[in-house]
Amino acid sequence: LILLDSLLQEKPSLKIMSRDRVSTKLDKTGEVKAFSQTSISNNQAVVEYCRTSMAALSGGTAGILGLSTLYGFAFYAVSVVVLWLMILWKAGSSWKKYFGSRQSLLTNGFFGQMFTYVLFWTFLYGMVHVY
Repeated sequence: LILLDSLLQEKPSLKIMSRDRVSTKLDKTGEVKAFSQTSISNNQAVVEYCRTSMAALSGGTAGILGLSTLYGFAFYAVSVVVLWLMILWKAGSSWKKYFGSRQSLLTNGFFGQMFTYVLFWTFLYGMVHVY
């Protein structure tokens, strides 16, 4: 029993090194939550890839459909919201395990991906309806 106590006392001196650091933060209820910054960064990169793909596909669709002016931008807004809802549906009720907040998941990259959307929108609109 004394040996077990001495091992327990020495445990803090043992350090296991890992590449992924786990951080903690306090939530609104005062509970400590642990999260991996590497995993959250990876999740954000995957979402950014999905946004880029969505912007290209929806821009191409808007161009082929011949949407112009505000209808085209409204189509982009609807596409962004649909992608956001699909990501939240895929993450399920435990979305907090994968992302920081729902608002940042919706708004981050909104205007950055709009350039990709407009590029594909105008290119395919020109190819189908002008030439």
